[in-house]
Amino acid sequence: MSGNVFRYGAWRDGPDPLAPPYDVRAAVDDMGERVLRGDSLRDALRDLIRRGPRDGRGLDALRDRARRLRREALRRGNLDGAVTRARQMLDQALATERDALAARDDDGARFNETVLDSLPRSVSQAVSELSGYQWASDEARQIYQQILDGLRQEVVEQRFAGMKQALQQGDMTDVSAMLTDLNELLGRHARGEDTGDAFREFMDRHGRFFPDDPRTVDELIDSLARQAAAAERLMRSLSPQQRAELQGLMDQALGDGPLRGQLSELTDNLRSLRPNLNWGRGERMRGSEDLGYGDAAEALGEIADLDELIDQLGQEHPGATLDDVDVEAVERQLGRSAADDLRRLRELERELRRQGWVQRDADGLTLSPKALRRLGQSALSAIFSDVAGKRGGHDMRDAGAAGDLIGSSRRWEFGDDQPIDVVRTIGNAVRRRAAGRTGPLPVRLAPEDFEIAETERRASAAVALCVDLSYSMYADGRWGPMKQTALALSHLVATKYPQDALQIIGFGLHAQNLSQGELAAIEPTMEKGTNLQHALKLAARHLRRHPGAEPVVLVVTDGEPTAHLEEDGEAVFWWPPMAETITATVHEVDLLTRYGATLNVFMLGEDPGLQRFVGAVAKRNGGRVFSPDAEELGRYVIDDYMRARRGRRRAA
Repeated sequence: MSGNVFRYGAWRDGPDPLAPPYDVRAAVDDMGERVLRGDSLRDALRDLIRRGPRDGRGLDALRDRARRLRREALRRGNLDGAVTRARQMLDQALATERDALAARDDDGARFNETVLDSLPRSVSQAVSELSGYQWASDEARQIYQQILDGLRQEVVEQRFAGMKQALQQGDMTDVSAMLTDLNELLGRHARGEDTGDAFREFMDRHGRFFPDDPRTVDELIDSLARQAAAAERLMRSLSPQQRAELQGLMDQALGDGPLRGQLSELTDNLRSLRPNLNWGRGERMRGSEDLGYGDAAEALGEIADLDELIDQLGQEHPGATLDDVDVEAVERQLGRSAADDLRRLRELERELRRQGWVQRDADGLTLSPKALRRLGQSALSAIFSDVAGKRGGHDMRDAGAAGDLIGSSRRWEFGDDQPIDVVRTIGNAVRRRAAGRTGPLPVRLAPEDFEIAETERRASAAVALCVDLSYSMYADGRWGPMKQTALALSHLVATKYPQDALQIIGFGLHAQNLSQGELAAIEPTMEKGTNLQHALKLAARHLRRHPGAEPVVLVVTDGEPTAHLEEDGEAVFWWPPMAETITATVHEVDLLTRYGATLNVFMLGEDPGLQRFVGAVAKRNGGRVFSPDAEELGRYVIDDYMRARRGRRRAA
């Protein structure tokens, strides 16, 4: 007995069941890199979702697949197939009738031959003129009737999938009654009346015509409106001559009874209830196959569904989210694996919020304190990976732990780094669990139990990091290294040297104090100006707030000062720099020097004017000048900060 033979290959039935879930932390790092390069968080998150955490698994890939399917649908066939088919059947009926007339030798046969010879070339007009013709051949009469019956059946089936059986039986009474009730229901809904009970009564009476089983009147309207819009687009997609031929044939097929008017009224009702659907735009389809009326309308309906899906996947309208994308439509049009990819992207977006990596405030989407800490840690690791391994670093993970305890505590809040007050925390848990109960209880901590011990911060060094935010920093590729350096230094101070007081100051035409979050979110602007004078003024204020600390000022810039503040607080820009700008900036340097602050400048680029200026500043202040490449900026700044700390310890 031979053993079983197994053959293994790539998994094809949906997503790989062994594939790991999306790494949320990796996604945060990816967004962080984009933010450091100057993109907004909103754009970074949008790009992550569009590209996907794994290449080729994002919205862009789904959108490309939908576009490919749309191109294939446009090549499916010829939309004029209903008229072509009617012409072929009419030619067959006329040939059969002529054979029957040729076998007769009477005046009536010759007259009928004259009638047939004088028929117009237009198919619809010929069919119309033959409506009262007395056929000599039963077979020819049946073929002619099939033209009308078949087109009528296709038209009504296209609008109502459940009418096939009724139409095959030739019973239009139930169809007409359903259309009357349907138009009445839609009219009441359009007037804002409560149609809940009326809808249920309608479905009890006519539900067999709607196999998709709509659960509400809006679902019924959505389904019918899509079909009606597809029929309208079919007419718009034909040439004027083709449209006239098809409309004439449809008028003949629907006859002079109530059906034609009921369908026209239904279309008007649906158009008013769903005006945003594509009712008017036609499509140019090409293909060798002649599509019948129903198949042509179905193809155009599929193209419309793909257009809507492509728009949803584009996420280009304001306030767009993944919740706007119809997962069922994705699965219906693109397959289960595409729907699973979309579900994972939704889960990733939700997890970023649920796990506290991003948050929404009055200004929109921002990185949370948790994400900023990770971003700073990643930046520090990338810039100076051996900092954590240096001996004597005294890694202190709780910011503020080096301060003096002041005896009070407060409830822990998300983002707090102060030390936990263990006694009060456990006391809160015991009191919460013991309320209303007796006997020994297990103590289980809940988030609301935690309290932190408040401290009064002591600073051993006051550091002002002044970073150039002028557009040239972005244009020359220095924006990312600058932000990475500032975030890394901020993280280093917060986690290893919390007794130091760091202030980040950004300067362009004006200067401003920046928090870690503001620094991460700031984007480049086209505003001109390098106002180092204003930055040094803010740095001096920061140093004076910590009079017992060692004052250190670090400046990162790629250009000489080109702006300064006037006495009224207005900024003045001019290039090449005015003497007044240089004088005002040097005045701030002298004030910092007299205060005892060390001013070290990290000069990016080879601007001759900047080289002359920073050389003069170094002589007046006694600080140092560095000229690193942009990629090495972070290592230079952090290494200089660490060297200054070691120097202070030796001096002590």
